[in-house]
Amino acid sequence: MTALSVLDLVMIGEGKDLATAIHESRELAVTVEQHGFRRYWIAEHHDMPGIGSAATALIIAQLAAATHTIRVGSGGIMLPNHAPLVVAEQFGSLDALYPGRIDLGVGRAPGSGGATVRALRGLTPERDFNQDVVEVMDYLADNHRRPVRAVPEPHDVPVWILGSSLHGADLAAKLGLPYAFASHFAPRFLMQAIAHYRNNFKPSPQLAKPYVMAGVNLFLGDTNEEAKYLASSHQRWMLDLHMGRPGLLQPPIDNYIPSLPSHELQVLNQVMAFTAAGDKQRVGTWLREVIASTGVDELIIDSRIYDPLARQRSHIVAAEVMRDIAEIS
Repeated sequence: MTALSVLDLVMIGEGKDLATAIHESRELAVTVEQHGFRRYWIAEHHDMPGIGSAATALIIAQLAAATHTIRVGSGGIMLPNHAPLVVAEQFGSLDALYPGRIDLGVGRAPGSGGATVRALRGLTPERDFNQDVVEVMDYLADNHRRPVRAVPEPHDVPVWILGSSLHGADLAAKLGLPYAFASHFAPRFLMQAIAHYRNNFKPSPQLAKPYVMAGVNLFLGDTNEEAKYLASSHQRWMLDLHMGRPGLLQPPIDNYIPSLPSHELQVLNQVMAFTAAGDKQRVGTWLREVIASTGVDELIIDSRIYDPLARQRSHIVAAEVMRDIAEIS
């Protein structure tokens, strides 16, 4: 059965605050754990209106404390923003607190603009992502290959490579690490990246064979119309971001897609091409096609629904759809 997981940017809705967004994420983590989701990842972003996941490791700790079995981690830590030692210290400490449940997904994009990058890095020159990944792994393994130690003793924190191009696929294959593709917002090179990763994969102590995760945007309702209505908050936020008008997550609106001018609709269709909004039947058909065409081992859902109860319900129904697919297969 293809595993199902959650990607969360801790979205701050209009009329809400960061504390509310974190509380809503915690409630969703508890809910999806009860319905068989494998992991719950938090994505690092900085200086972006509406996104509350900047202090990624702190939020991961909150979610891990509220749950019992689901894996919790980063999807991902934007490694160029941080010294590898600090990342290893944070995630080694998380593993000590919640052993066997912490994932470390890392990406090479800064996840923020130029001024924010300078504020995060100070005067530190731009780093080599490939080298930083190896350095983090050395610190977590406590293998004495570095002049200092992170958290003493080895920590079994799986490292994932995140990406939306062949670069990440190539690095994950060479290091023998699991690979997560950001098809939920950049699906263009998905098939090429998966093929390159699988064809060039070298087994490692962490992973014996290739393991691929793909991001999807899913919105489920009792009817197709309800699902489209719920999806409008996410669609509006993504389009506004790409049109240079970022803001908070807005409540859903009726007939959002038909209201868009053609040039904006084209932008939205490009960035959210890997999206399904509908009832169980419609989304189930779409997911079966995605799984059959990609052969992915796991799907991770990005679903920025304004109402927290509707968001929980959408994820619950998604789990039901995946169980139905497994029974048919």
